[in-house]
Amino acid sequence: MTTVATAAERWPCLTEIPHSPARAWIAEKLFRRTAGRLPIQVVFPDGERIGTGGPVMTLVRPGEFFHRLGVDAKIGFGEAYMAGDWTSEDPVGLFTPFAQRMAVLVPKPLQVLRRWVDARRPSNERNTVEGARANIHRHYDLSNEMFEVFLDSSMTYSSAWFAPGDDLHSAQLRKIDGILDLAGVRAGMHILEIGTGWGSLALRAAQRGARVTTLTISGEQQALAEQRIAEAGFASQVRVLLRDYRAAQGHYDAVVSVEMIEAVGEEYWPAYFATISRVLKPGGRAGLQAITMPHDRMLATRHSYTWIHKYVFPGGQLLSVPAIQDNVANAGLRISSRRQLGPHYALTLHEWRERFHAGWGRIAEAGFDPVFRRMWDFYLAYCEAGFRAGYLDAWQFSLRKAGSRLPSGGG
Repeated sequence: MTTVATAAERWPCLTEIPHSPARAWIAEKLFRRTAGRLPIQVVFPDGERIGTGGPVMTLVRPGEFFHRLGVDAKIGFGEAYMAGDWTSEDPVGLFTPFAQRMAVLVPKPLQVLRRWVDARRPSNERNTVEGARANIHRHYDLSNEMFEVFLDSSMTYSSAWFAPGDDLHSAQLRKIDGILDLAGVRAGMHILEIGTGWGSLALRAAQRGARVTTLTISGEQQALAEQRIAEAGFASQVRVLLRDYRAAQGHYDAVVSVEMIEAVGEEYWPAYFATISRVLKPGGRAGLQAITMPHDRMLATRHSYTWIHKYVFPGGQLLSVPAIQDNVANAGLRISSRRQLGPHYALTLHEWRERFHAGWGRIAEAGFDPVFRRMWDFYLAYCEAGFRAGYLDAWQFSLRKAGSRLPSGGG
């Protein structure tokens, strides 16, 4: 059992409650105005209820909640959930109406204040070569065992692609096959994967008869991926390199990258697509899977520092489809086809959250405390609601490089 002292040391931002009466007053007014019009119920300790009915949000400590919300709404709402200032039996249902109205939650006259109110991203979370390694370490190197609890047996941490009757594992293999098909991966090819994960895509490509060079900057992922690949009997076909994508070497028949671009950052999007173009043989194809958001919201929030950045994905940034199109074109590539996976991501996240809760006992035994549980519950529910509302989406793209194809083999 985690002691109070240990919890305070692990989560200092939660024990140090911000105090700003003026901002808290404004936050309460805005929250009441917004929540009062939504199909939810907000229940105060004195029995007061606001909202038009629906999923219940119970305010346990309204004072602390509104102070956190007033000081920084993009971070304080999630921190208040982690701290237990509010709770809900159905956070996905609660978040969905908010996600559907994300662009209008803050009145337009107040939106002009964003540049002065929003926290700025810390400079040490820029995705330089060293910064990217540190950012990835904070999320993916938490514990391989923790991820094993809620992922399927392929250890795939990205949107699945469901067909009727699929379980999560079948849907994940369908997704992997889909991206390999978009990249034209077949026997005899040498392909580059940017973002190894725990090796599931590399294994699937090797099963097709391809040679794979796969890049990761997570030491824990590299170790487990190499172990899984060796146990499956494909060590001679797959190389797992601890290397930044910007240092990729050689030329390849195809390139694949699944939900790695979200960790690149706007500053380095051109370098990411330039790398794909540089290593891809003339006439070659690339398969890209990416999470997206509406273009206007990307522009409005591109410099904001949010709860997701602080607690889950430091340095992370979503693109829009137009941003992908522009960067692809600037790199000398073109999009030849694409596939939408947004609704499938909502189902994937639902599966992950159910598994996370069912396996919490194992996660707790590994040393993770109840605050961590609320943090990941918020993260998974928040993301699921975003996809259910259509505010977030996911796409698979087939990219092509102009020119005649060179003989297969790669570098």
